[in-house]
Amino acid sequence: MTKELYDLGEAPPVGEVPAKMHAYLIRADRFGPPTQAFQREVVPVPEISDDEVLVYVMAAGINYNNVWAGLGLPVDVIKARNKQGEPEDFHIGGSDASGIVYKIGKNVKNVRVGQEVVIHCGMWDVHDPWVVEGGDPMYSQSFRIWGYESNYGSFAQFTKVNAEQCLPKPGHLSWEGSAAYMLVGATAYRMLRGWDTHAIRKGDVALIWGGAGGLGSMAIQICRALGAIPIAIVSGTDKFEYCKSLGAVGCINRNDFDHWGMLPHWKDNVGYNNWLKGVRKFGAAIWDVLGEKRAPRLIFEHPGETTIPTSLFVCDTGGMVVICAGTTGYNATVDLRYLWMRQKRVQGSHFANTEQAAGLNRLVLQNLVDPCLSKAFSFDELAQAHQLMYENKHPHGNMAVLVGATDFGMGITDSDLRLAEHEALAADDKHNVPPNPFPMSSPTVIASNLISEHLDEPELNLVDDGTLVKDLMHAGLISCSPSTSLEEAVGIMVDNDIHAIVVMEGKRAVGVVSQTDMVLARQGRTAEDARKMTAGDVMTPGCATCTANTKLTTAVSTMTGRRIHRLVVTDDDVPVGMISMTDVVRKMLLDDNK
Repeated sequence: MTKELYDLGEAPPVGEVPAKMHAYLIRADRFGPPTQAFQREVVPVPEISDDEVLVYVMAAGINYNNVWAGLGLPVDVIKARNKQGEPEDFHIGGSDASGIVYKIGKNVKNVRVGQEVVIHCGMWDVHDPWVVEGGDPMYSQSFRIWGYESNYGSFAQFTKVNAEQCLPKPGHLSWEGSAAYMLVGATAYRMLRGWDTHAIRKGDVALIWGGAGGLGSMAIQICRALGAIPIAIVSGTDKFEYCKSLGAVGCINRNDFDHWGMLPHWKDNVGYNNWLKGVRKFGAAIWDVLGEKRAPRLIFEHPGETTIPTSLFVCDTGGMVVICAGTTGYNATVDLRYLWMRQKRVQGSHFANTEQAAGLNRLVLQNLVDPCLSKAFSFDELAQAHQLMYENKHPHGNMAVLVGATDFGMGITDSDLRLAEHEALAADDKHNVPPNPFPMSSPTVIASNLISEHLDEPELNLVDDGTLVKDLMHAGLISCSPSTSLEEAVGIMVDNDIHAIVVMEGKRAVGVVSQTDMVLARQGRTAEDARKMTAGDVMTPGCATCTANTKLTTAVSTMTGRRIHRLVVTDDDVPVGMISMTDVVRKMLLDDNK
């Protein structure tokens, strides 16, 4: 007789479904960092519909979407589902999994009970007229990401999914290896292969941002498998060999450049000159890697705000910049002249349909794409794994947790097909992506996006009276900590008659809370809910900075480029003061009165 509840790792007989299961749950009353939000509980095993499959989860992948779910930001996923009529007052996350089919609905034909599967995270209503008529399910209004926008994800002994989400598990991979690649891999596959005439082709040069990360490591391998020429952009030379072993022909260290950021206003000659020098240097680095003067036909984007202007500039005529995220921010700026004069394409992309997920899976089955599993955890370490991601301390590559599997390395049924060996990242490898203080600027001349047409242009003559930031800055900072209550932060602003407070962790500035941030935090919330929030909840992460010896003209370009009113002034990376547009205006008035 089937037990009501099986211990973790004690698999029920195949096809026998207990009444209850162990799972990690998020509840609204504990929204916050992962170690607070995720708690292990026992809940009923979900029922499935005629089109669904119940899978016994052997391992689950770790992705940032359930850090967001745990924070309750930017969306309260529980409340969102409750509004749609789903009754559960909890969220079980997890958008990657490997496991065994334990039950199928009566309409399911593509899998059988006992089959080993991996699960992709695209969900949609199979009866949606758009889907029935052959439309891409990614455009269906019913599309959702399983385990984030749906309940009963992979962080439990059992999960329920649509039948179309199930694909064959690679026999040469362990359970945890099989659980680590699908979300990022299928996302990368659609970006590279899903856009008709701009699909990556043999011989195409592809620029891959974040080559050592989960998305980038997949993109490099897909390009290599299809005969393209990937170049990896990474944050340090220590990642070069890793990316080359995955198939990159070469790498560029983004920290060798300082022109990143949003475009200042098109009238800003100083900002444009600074940016143009940087982007020329970046374009030349692409040539150095290739050994010839060729521009990338496809640029694989996800940083967004700080990199889009450069990506559009170096992209080849008739090429495409395809983007699936905005990890450095969402307010990307575009010089439209680059776009229309050279007929480039900017394409948004989001996950993948089943055909594209299956295409990626075939490459994994053929051992042409490796999951790049950097670290696996036990089920009891699930919250800590997410905490590492929340704190930006997680390893590069992909992570997974065991669920039903009792040990690491289990689940391999085809030992003859061995994983392709590649370099490993250093054990102490860390993420180092602070907000960059240098903006981009748009051209003030007729623009060409061919790198070769820019490298030999003359420098612009700039008017600069020699004023430095230290000549105008306000020494000292009025600050608070991330844990300061919003109510207390408001008091600090009012008492000091200021418009913004720097948020400090020790000697490090981690963000700014402005009056705008506070107003936005109040929007859609009761006063009581707003008072429960902290400076860390509402701050704009990161600080735009400059040094005291920065030229004032450069500081103004930084502020206009980021559409902000103030900069934190640093000395040896330690914040020591502020400079604002108000200070600049005062100087202009004084100069005019001389």
